[in-house]
Formats: sequence, C-alpha cells, structure tokens
Amino acid sequence: MTGASEILWEPPPENWQGSQIGRFISWLESDRGLRFSDYDSLWQWSVTDLAAFWTAVWDYFDIKASAPYQEALAQRNMPGARWFEGATLNYAEHMVGGARRVRHADGAAIVSLSQTRPTVRITPDELEDQIARARTGFVRLGVRSGDPVAAYLPSVPETVAAYLACLSLGAVWSSCAPEFGTRSVVDRLGQVQPKVLLAVDGYRFGERAVDRTSEVAEIRDALPTLEAVVTLPYLYPDDVRVGGAIGWHDFTAEAGPLAFDPVPFDHPVHILFSSGTTGLPKPIVHGHGGVLLDQLKSMAFHQDLGPRDRLFFFSTTGWMAWNWLVSALATGASIVLADGNLLHPDLAAPWKLVAEMGITAYGASPAFMTACRKDGLVPRQVADLSTLRSLCAGGSPLTPELFRWVYEAVGDDLYVQSFSGGTEVAGAFVGGAPVLPVRAGEITCRWLGCKVESFDEDGRSVVGEEGELVLTEPLPSMPLGFWNDPGGARFRSTYFERFPGAWHHGDRVTISAEGTLVISGRSDATLNRGGVRLGTSEFYTVVEALPEVVDSLVVHLEDADGGAGELILFVVLAEGAELDGPLRARITGDLRRYLSPRHVPDLIQPVPGLPRTITGKKLEIPVKRILTGTAPDVAASRGALQDPNSLDPFETFARRRSLIDLTAGAQATGGSPVPVATITSEE
Repeated sequence: MTGASEILWEPPPENWQGSQIGRFISWLESDRGLRFSDYDSLWQWSVTDLAAFWTAVWDYFDIKASAPYQEALAQRNMPGARWFEGATLNYAEHMVGGARRVRHADGAAIVSLSQTRPTVRITPDELEDQIARARTGFVRLGVRSGDPVAAYLPSVPETVAAYLACLSLGAVWSSCAPEFGTRSVVDRLGQVQPKVLLAVDGYRFGERAVDRTSEVAEIRDALPTLEAVVTLPYLYPDDVRVGGAIGWHDFTAEAGPLAFDPVPFDHPVHILFSSGTTGLPKPIVHGHGGVLLDQLKSMAFHQDLGPRDRLFFFSTTGWMAWNWLVSALATGASIVLADGNLLHPDLAAPWKLVAEMGITAYGASPAFMTACRKDGLVPRQVADLSTLRSLCAGGSPLTPELFRWVYEAVGDDLYVQSFSGGTEVAGAFVGGAPVLPVRAGEITCRWLGCKVESFDEDGRSVVGEEGELVLTEPLPSMPLGFWNDPGGARFRSTYFERFPGAWHHGDRVTISAEGTLVISGRSDATLNRGGVRLGTSEFYTVVEALPEVVDSLVVHLEDADGGAGELILFVVLAEGAELDGPLRARITGDLRRYLSPRHVPDLIQPVPGLPRTITGKKLEIPVKRILTGTAPDVAASRGALQDPNSLDPFETFARRRSLIDLTAGAQATGGSPVPVATITSEE
C-alpha cells in the first residue's frame, strides 16, 4: 500500500479554517501561539506534547469542572497513565449542556425511529425533564455513586435519559441489547452484579412482535444482587407484564431537580463488554473525563459535527457505537435513534431517512453498503440526500470498490471516512479529517492524540508493511481496567503483555509513508460479521450444550468486496449422532434464542475432530487460514498439536469448497440464507 492511491474527494480550501478542526487550529494560533502548516504537523504535536494537546482540548471545549486539575498528565506510562488528577466533573452534564445548543431546523435534540411505536421527537427541555425524572427514580431506589446499573433496553429516548440520569449520580452504566438471549445477558451482567435492572417487555422487528417478558424474568432470577427491576412498557404500552417489576411511569413519576454530582476524572462512567473470544466477555471500565475529552475531540474535529448537524448511526444498545452516538450531543448536534429492522421493507428505507429526518452525517456498515451495491441500488435516485454532508463507515474496513460506489451512487461531494477503534477505547483512533483528501480503500489518517504505529513481530515500528496495530502513547479514553479484576492482572495481560509499554489492539495494519492506513483484519479469533464483532466462546457454550455435539469450532470467511462473508460452524458429533435436519434446526434455533440472529451460521459441517494444542486450545486462526488456501503445515505446527492429523479434514473441506454454494448454506441453516447486512436486530 502507498499513499498514492486514487483520490476521490478533495476538501474545499475553506475547510482549513471553516471546519470544526480548522477553528481549533485558528484558536491554537490565537490562544496558544502555535502554528501548523498541515494536518501532519498538528498530529505530530498532539502525540508528542500530550499534556499540551489535551489541555488545549480541555480549554477549547470549556470543560466544566467543580474542582481544578493539578497536572494534565502526572504519569505517562502504559498502563497506569494518570490524567487530570484532582479534577472533578460529570460526563452527563456536558451532554445536557451540548443539547441546549442544538440548532437543527426542527428543534429536536433526539429523533427516535421505531417499528414498535410512532416516531418521537425530543426537545432539549423534554430531555432534561426525562433525565431529572429518571434521576429521582434512581435516588428513590437507593442508587448511589459507584453502584452498577444495568439495562436491557432498545435504542429509544427513555434509554438515553436513564443513561444520563445514572451517570449524573456517579452510578455506573452497563447495557445489553434486547435481541440478546438470556445466556448472553447473564454472561455479561452477571460479572457486573448490578443493583438495578432496567428492561423492556418486547419490541417489533419488521412485522414481527418479539416478546421479552420471559427473558426478563430469567435474567432477574439469575442476578441475585438486583434490588429492583424497572420495565419499560414498549411492546405492551398499557401493561406491566413482569411480575414484581416497577413500571416506567412509576419510576419517572416525580420531577425532581436536575443535578450533576461531580466525580473524579477517572471515576467509572460505564462498563462496555468485549465480544468474548476466549471466555466470558470482558467488562471494560471507562472513566468520565477520559471518554468525555476523547469523544468531544472525535465528534467535533473528525466527524465535523456542530449545533446544526444531525447524526444517524445505527446501533443497538449492546454495542459501543450507541454510547458513541449519544456523545454527539456534547457538540450541540442532534441524534437519530433507531429500533427495529431498518431494511424493512427494502434496502432503500435507511437512505430515505436522510430526507425525512434532515440528517447531515450518516453512518452505515460496509456490509449494508455492499448489499446496496450488489442489488444495484442508487441511493441518490431513491431519496433526497441534499442535506447530507458526510458519511462514515465503521465495524469493518471500507474497500476501494465501496469507496467508489459511495461517490458514484450516494454523492460526489461527500466527506467520506472509514474509521476504526473499538470497545476498548470507547471510540476510534483512526479515520478521517475534513481537511484531508479521501483516497479509495484507505483510512485517511491517525486521529489527533492517537499515537498509532505498526509493529513487526519483534516490536519494531514499520512503515509500508503489515504489522500489529499498537498505540505507543496513552489516551485519556483507555480503560481504567476490567470490572472485578483485582490488581489489574487480566487487563495488563490482555493489552500490554505482547509489547510491554505499548497498547496491543489486535488488528493487522499497514501505515503508508503519507500516514494513510489499511486495516486488514483481526489478529485474534474474533469474528466480524456485518460489522459486529462476535466472540467464539459464546458459540461453543450454546452448541456444545447439546448432547449430540462433542466439540465445535467456528470461523468467519470475509467477503473480499466488504460484504457479510460466510460463517461456518464445524461440529464433532457424539457416537451414533447424525447431523440431520432436526439437529441442524436445534443448533441454529439455540444460537438464535440464546445469543442472536447474527450467530446463526451459513453452513454447519461435521468433522471427525478438531485441532487443539497440547494445552487444549482450539486452533481457530490456523483453520481459517487453511480454508483460505494456506497449506496445513504452514498454518500450524503439527508437532504442537494433540493430534498431528487433525488439520487434514479441513484441507479436504477447503479443496471441496468450490462445490459448496449458498444453496448448501441454506440447507445447513434450515432456511434461505440471509445476508448479514439485512440483520439489524432480530430476524
């Protein structure tokens, strides 16, 4: 890769001063006496003089602190960097303050789209009232600073209000989306041991009603620390159907005062969960101040959002992108929430939202864009996209073909960016900048404050060749650690063991001499289906609970065009068992019920045994490499395996793959194959 690939968009000259990042550059000159001739010199300063850069961000956005900080960066090493010690503030206060500055044409801070109820528009005053009522409800239930609060709610205004009310008290938020099955929820929330659970009774996905009352009861019974369950009557608006639960109306009955309790800079703000590749999903804890600073920087400088903008990025409440979306309120931008099947009745539906909602910044997954491209859809012909200024793609890389398709089919004067980061940092650290050109197939730049490098196997920084993505300087938004990880041993081994002193993110990346990037995929076994990361261990827990299945292994083969790809589940059957229609149906049914529709494989394939190391670890990555053409002896060392011949069946399967098409996938899953791009919540 080089930085000389095709340029698809050049920023207008006025962006150097007229964009949000341009205004920051002008402010740095007038207020700090600093001059920067280009983005690269600005980035170099931001990752070299960390204290000066993050202090500038603090001052530029006028962070409201009840107590001042003594030093911006008291300790620079990783892990253990100490930011803005002594400062006390509250993340939620800045979201509410930003919402007061919304200047969108319809005056709404939040627009909520749903297939369960009519569209709802929430003004800043109404949002404040909802937050104040939820805060009073939490106080009545005995929620205090530091208490964990859990949610099993859809992406609706009540969830935003409860989230910000929880944070206003210094309580700690964690969330699972309602399409998660009981086991997925308990695996996550059971580690958090929440005091209060906020839950929904059900929802609609397209034309289908999905009742969740029994799941809520099961979750409640599995969480012994719960002192109260509050249910939102969403599918059944006139009825509280979970026994012993408090109805939302009663929970929010009192309009108490709206207040924001100051907490230390690194006080826990929320717990986000990893995908669960090698065990239970990791409960990742972030701090009020770090997330606030980083997301203000990202939303303003890199997304270029301000008070007249409206951001839409589809996410369920179980993904980091939902918290990221809500953070746009701090810039004065309004946001669009969505719940249900956005692709109902067709692929054009999400694009029509741009005109209906006055969206200026639009987020879409590469898998969705691939589906539109393959279907021959031209969004600019089916919807009025005149308000649209920018389009961003997250969850997986945007291919050169998709970059070109956007400029041909969506708009030829859009600021388009492919960005990447993760749950671990509650945001992104590479993406676009509105003062830089957009190149086909490349991520434009490393974001301000993010010292991203590519390391070879020996920990040397490399340019122009693929390596491991690392951060060699700390970020304020890096996790405080894992919840219930005494001493931080698990946290350190996860991110800092491979390259001591540097954050090892787990992506493969190539950085050009010009600073553009190409991320080629995960270096671990995490699956990325339709832009959503799925952990393999969750599959195994469900599948191997069936008496007919002795062992299992799952791999995801990406689509070279950026589509959903193919998810293959290999199973080792018990003696006498057959992979017949009923067993296939039970496997897919349990995965759908206990996990989510995204976990349903395209193909289930029996094998005589699985390759395992001498210590018993399944070799998922070597199997994936064999399926994509790597010789077994290259993919793994046979001497390190319990059974040196266990790789051979996968090589045989790979040789026969040309005979297996989507029809076989349909037979494997007991129905017609559905592109994962069309699965947005519940199939």
